[in-house]
Amino acid sequence: MTRLKDNASFEVVETRSVPKKGNILKDQIIFFPRQADLNNAFFFRLVAVWLEDKQESVTFLTNNLEFAASTIAAIYKDRWAVELFKAIKQNLKIKTFLATSSNAVKTHIWTALIAILILKYLQLRSKFSWSLSNLIALLRHQLFVYRDLFPWMDNPFEGPPALDQVDTKQLSLGLTR
Repeated sequence: MTRLKDNASFEVVETRSVPKKGNILKDQIIFFPRQADLNNAFFFRLVAVWLEDKQESVTFLTNNLEFAASTIAAIYKDRWAVELFKAIKQNLKIKTFLATSSNAVKTHIWTALIAILILKYLQLRSKFSWSLSNLIALLRHQLFVYRDLFPWMDNPFEGPPALDQVDTKQLSLGLTR
């Protein structure tokens, strides 16, 4: 299941009826005309849905010809829960769990959720238009640079401050020669 591009060229094979009440605007079986032979063509389902909260219509494309149009819309909506987990896995580099007990796995997931929540907060608070993945990558690079986080997030291309402003005893870790 995916969203249909605005400039997609297709031909309608069948138009299905939609409920009079509800948010389904269109339910059609289509194929793409680049396919030369209609006998071997792949048919897709086009479902248009009105999103009340965003006040816009969205058009989905799926190869499932069996489910009701409202079920297709619900599946697409529930897909975003999977996208959140995918973002956590991709951006926070959770490939494996450190332990196998139920409590340890839950703790690992909760820690990742808290981290992604903090990162989303930083992304929204910043005046610079960060993508989440870029913010995470560049924050990793800034971990060992002494600077104020919020001014850097608003102006990331400014260099780090000069070291004469930093307390040298803090940087020396108390080691003397």
